[in-house]
Amino acid sequence: MHRRQFLTTTAGVAVGAMIGAPAIAQAKTKLRVGYLHTVAVDGQIWTGVDRGSFDKQGLELELRQFNTGLEIFQALIGGSLDVLATGAVLSNFPARGQGKVFLINDIEVATAQLWVRSDQGIKTFADLKGKRIATATGTTAHVFLDKALRANKVDPKEVELVNQNMSAAVTAFISGSVPAVALWVPFNVTVRDKVPGAVKLADASAYYPQAAIIGGWAARNDYYGGNQETLAKLIRGWAEANDYIIANSGPAMEALQKNHYPQTPLSDINEQFKAQKMFSSKDWKRMYSDGTVANWLQQSTDFFMANAGVKDFTPAKTYFDPSLYLKTVA
Repeated sequence: MHRRQFLTTTAGVAVGAMIGAPAIAQAKTKLRVGYLHTVAVDGQIWTGVDRGSFDKQGLELELRQFNTGLEIFQALIGGSLDVLATGAVLSNFPARGQGKVFLINDIEVATAQLWVRSDQGIKTFADLKGKRIATATGTTAHVFLDKALRANKVDPKEVELVNQNMSAAVTAFISGSVPAVALWVPFNVTVRDKVPGAVKLADASAYYPQAAIIGGWAARNDYYGGNQETLAKLIRGWAEANDYIIANSGPAMEALQKNHYPQTPLSDINEQFKAQKMFSSKDWKRMYSDGTVANWLQQSTDFFMANAGVKDFTPAKTYFDPSLYLKTVA
């Protein structure tokens, strides 16, 4: 066999072997993700996981659940997470230079609520003056409470805030040791069931769209700078899941309840879904581009920084980077 025939024959064998051999699975990129277990935060995550949206992008999400946004950011800053998904706290730590915001989940239109006990004489905002209100400070509920009090001509200094984790705050309200609680869903279900005379005095929808509490994603500073392609894959997977929920909210909520909220009735899951406002991935592009998202983030940042007495901080237009999303979502 001369040289040309040999090369032709061996090349054919090699090609045939490649065609006949099973494809070698490409290794997936692992992404360490912290999240809160509430529909407003993890709805797109679990929908994307169940439907293979992230898998399709070559991502393997290593998910770790937390109880509050404060805890998640501590983990992110400490280096045990690459990215996180949370609520209003998204506007806090990045303003201190700790985390880069790059993706928005939704507006928590009515997830934050103020409940009062009429049996303790609380029927209006004016009745709250001098009274104790339990909540988890530095969270979505706290941001909403401050806005609601001011909007109803009650100086936040005229009430006594009792800072507790949300479970303890709700327990205090149920026991009657505090006459009011600022909470987020699904804790409203417990209050409604355990205190029949409880009254929802207001929720965050009263202040939308002038003010909005938005939740979303932030990445560790060093991770954001060096892993743009991985984050673009995350955005593409998120967008597919997000748009599926909008187009198929009924089946999407049924799947979430069955697979990830088995202890929560479907009616409560649907209530949580209705308490948030989602937009299609394309609709978000306009709000990223025209400054709407940065403005909403800034409103919450102003509250957090004023509450902490921080005067020198990073504005939302700097800590929120819309460019990756705008490049990624067609």
